[in-house]
Amino acid sequence: MDKNLFDTLIDSVNEMVAIENDEIQPNPENVHRHSIPDVKSIRKRFSMSQAEFAQMLGASPSVVQSWELERRVPSGMAMKMLSLIEKDPSVVETLRAI
Repeated sequence: MDKNLFDTLIDSVNEMVAIENDEIQPNPENVHRHSIPDVKSIRKRFSMSQAEFAQMLGASPSVVQSWELERRVPSGMAMKMLSLIEKDPSVVETLRAI
């Protein structure tokens, strides 16, 4: 690995640790926060049980329960699907049909 690239990576890791330890504050324009969908309200909007909702998303009911209790945060494809459902509720009918 190129020495300059390695040094840049180490500097980035050290900066991340300093931010996590509240030793420095990142510039606001470099902070990106994504809203976390309210899984329970989305599910209830469609009058679905946790099991039905989980099946529609291809997840387990225990995962849906963990999202609703905020013990876990949806990630990857689940986060995208939940965001899509929030933006376009008609997607639910398509997902139910699959």
